[in-house]
Amino acid sequence: MTETRTRPAPKAAVILTPRAEERIAELMAKAPDDAIGVKLSTPRRGCSGLAYSVDYVTEEAKFDEKIATPGGIFYIDGASVLYLVGSTMDWVEDDFTAGFVFDNPNAKGACGCGESFMV
Repeated sequence: MTETRTRPAPKAAVILTPRAEERIAELMAKAPDDAIGVKLSTPRRGCSGLAYSVDYVTEEAKFDEKIATPGGIFYIDGASVLYLVGSTMDWVEDDFTAGFVFDNPNAKGACGCGESFMV
């Protein structure tokens, strides 16, 4: 008789902190009616080449990674996954700014203003 092995579920490309999950829940609570989730992508922009972009999404794309969070579905753009594997996404808020912050082990550098990064 052959032994059956169970593989552990794969880890998500991006780890969301509890604060990031809370912010996704807040965004989905006030999302447009046609929004099905929030999506992270890395469009080409800025001095260093790539930037982080978080937007509402209205339809699933074939190769997007899908992560269920307590507040809604979080998508990662399929073309961006390779740039983001192993990253942590957090929500930081202080007296002057508020926004998602990324700890990305794939980033080899960033521009001086913090707008973009390179891999």
